[in-house]
Amino acid sequence: MGENMGLFNTTSFRILEQGLNFSAENKKIIAHNIANIDTPGYKSKYLTFSGVLREKMNPNAKFKKELHLRINDVYVDEITNGQPDENNVDYEVQAAMLKSNALWQDAIMTHLEGSMSSMRTAMRRN
Repeated sequence: MGENMGLFNTTSFRILEQGLNFSAENKKIIAHNIANIDTPGYKSKYLTFSGVLREKMNPNAKFKKELHLRINDVYVDEITNGQPDENNVDYEVQAAMLKSNALWQDAIMTHLEGSMSSMRTAMRRN
């Protein structure tokens, strides 16, 4: 089967795939932040999907063929003042981000499940 003939080789599925990849990477970064909550001088790290997505769009608002999350899209928070030991990890912020990430991942999975259900229905009718 050719590269462009795949059933799941659509912009929508590729965006959903990138969303799930982002969510998994974001969870790792948040866990790393929480694990370093007592490390002197540690600065919180963040990954922003909107920034990644913006970079992947061309001037015509069409998605480029390659949608790969780059690990260097991680941002270090050098601005937020933290504790006297210069650590700026706030557990409540990280816990809220983890919950938000989980909700976002659930929304993506719900959308994917709906798309798969629609495909199954369409295939049964033919």
